Amino acid sequence: MAQNGFDETAPGKAGAAGAAIQPASGLIVFGEDWGAHPSSTQHLAACLAAGRRVLWVNSIGLRRPRLTAADASRAARKVARALLSRCFRKPSRESRAPFPTVQPLVVPMARWRPLRALNRALLTRSVGRAADAAGLERPVLWISLPSAVDAVGALGESAVVYYCCDDFGSLAGVDHPAALAMEAELAERADLILAASPALAARFPSGKTLLLPHGVDLELFSRPAPRAGDLPEGGPVAGYYGTIAPWLDLGLVAAVARLLPEWRFAMIGAVQTDVSAVAGLANVHFLGPRPHADLPRYSQHWDAGIIPFLDTPQIRACNPLKLREYLAAGKPVVATPFPALAPYAAGVRTAAGAAGIAAALRASLTDGPREADARRALVAADSWAARAAEASAAISALPCRR
Repeated sequence: MAQNGFDETAPGKAGAAGAAIQPASGLIVFGEDWGAHPSSTQHLAACLAAGRRVLWVNSIGLRRPRLTAADASRAARKVARALLSRCFRKPSRESRAPFPTVQPLVVPMARWRPLRALNRALLTRSVGRAADAAGLERPVLWISLPSAVDAVGALGESAVVYYCCDDFGSLAGVDHPAALAMEAELAERADLILAASPALAARFPSGKTLLLPHGVDLELFSRPAPRAGDLPEGGPVAGYYGTIAPWLDLGLVAAVARLLPEWRFAMIGAVQTDVSAVAGLANVHFLGPRPHADLPRYSQHWDAGIIPFLDTPQIRACNPLKLREYLAAGKPVVATPFPALAPYAAGVRTAAGAAGIAAALRASLTDGPREADARRALVAADSWAARAAEASAAISALPCRR
């Protein structure tokens, strides 16, 4: 196996004798809803669009809808997008999307064979029409969500790439058994698997799996930005951004906040879990979600970034975007231990308990410009453009499907 996890001598891969190698084929990318959250798929697709035509397909859900107001609202938005696309007979332009997007109408997480056949027909019609309008012939399918497996073989693709950046067997809010079954089918049918962490890569055949860690927008996070007006004042600030989700150890945050009453803890992101553990703590501030482009206004001006994760299978397989973004901002980073920290251990203080986290935060106040430069240097080669170039090279080395 090659050092990056991709066996370049495996049959059907780079160097295979007599294989018709991929041209710079266009991509149909099956990801989440464009613009909802700047995921790794969105970062990579935006970079890949510099050299390839890209069509983005909004999310095919990872669980069956429930009778809730949130699910009903989301379904209504998707139907409206799909109908608008049909009315104009061409893919739409989502806000800030650098390429056309399409919203397919499908049955989420369909298990019954007739429903899967219906989904396949719907995808062939809606996505196929959008691909024609975008000038895509013999595209490469890039699939980031296993629920899009029914598109394989339906769009005249020249190759299939599965980009695995989450553990769908433990990811919150996912129909786990159905997602894992679809993932197994997708992995078998894919020509190339790109995995965001070693733990994820280890689940797939080594001969067609490439380790592709997440990148970082170096310019955005290292370019000086003004301090956000709502960042707490009156003492040192420990900051976190990302979804306030079940994998976040809010009990640990509460314990550290009690040990460090002079510190302010700024929690940025949508709250999607019980936060009663920190209720009543005057030095813990929930600021709500902020646009991705505004995050340097926080991370460059707090005293330390924190990543207080629980130890779960999902976290052991994760590769959080915020890790490299915190480092690119130059400020100290304090985290609970998890495998993705290993390549950046020189720039992160790790501790497992409240006393250790509190001590690491106190120690971070002694860091100066030299340590900040060292942290930025750790991620200097990790741009999204560099990651996209790795992925593009691997795609170009694939043989075309007949």
